Amino acid sequence: MSNEVKLHALGGSPFVCRVKIALSMKGIKYENIEENLRNKSADLLKYNPVHKKVPVLVHTGKPIPESLVIIEYIDDVWKGVPVLPQDPYEKAVARFWAKFIDDMCIPAAFKVVDSNGEEKAIAEACEQLQKLENELKVKGTKFFGGDNINIVDIAGDFIAYWLGALEEASKIKYATREKFPKIHEWADNFLNYPVVKEILPPRERVVAYYKMKFGKV
Repeated sequence: MSNEVKLHALGGSPFVCRVKIALSMKGIKYENIEENLRNKSADLLKYNPVHKKVPVLVHTGKPIPESLVIIEYIDDVWKGVPVLPQDPYEKAVARFWAKFIDDMCIPAAFKVVDSNGEEKAIAEACEQLQKLENELKVKGTKFFGGDNINIVDIAGDFIAYWLGALEEASKIKYATREKFPKIHEWADNFLNYPVVKEILPPRERVVAYYKMKFGKV
């Protein structure tokens, strides 16, 4: 199976970690190909000519880019533990929230750092997080997926882990436990979920990367 499934990856990327979590949930063996984004491999450029970035899953020679697209592909191809809800409506709702995290929450978090903690940027980031907080309150479950993680939880790996590292590196803290108790409770559960725990990169490495990226060292 490792010859059939290859993952072009970057160890510290939350988007790559999403795919690794989904692969692990399904028990899929794969070959991890670590990329250097300053010197991208010919295969990466060939397999993802549009965005030229990781992750890219290659299954029996066929490439699939973009983390959320890859997760859906994995769920379609390999049965067993479901990553998306089986009910069509619930599946559509899950897709909505996963896309919301990518389109609204993550860009807002980086905007806070790019603006050096401008009040307006923090307010916008908090507004997006509040929507997730409200959704968790409405659901009243341990995870977005209920008792087990699903695609929304996996898409939220940035919020659960990388956001705290970004706050530490930038010294701009706004996503506090007091403001967002449900998100923090969910994050604690998510980070302790067995398949997640074993895949996350060391926190100090993530903090160091962000310090370097944003000139905070």
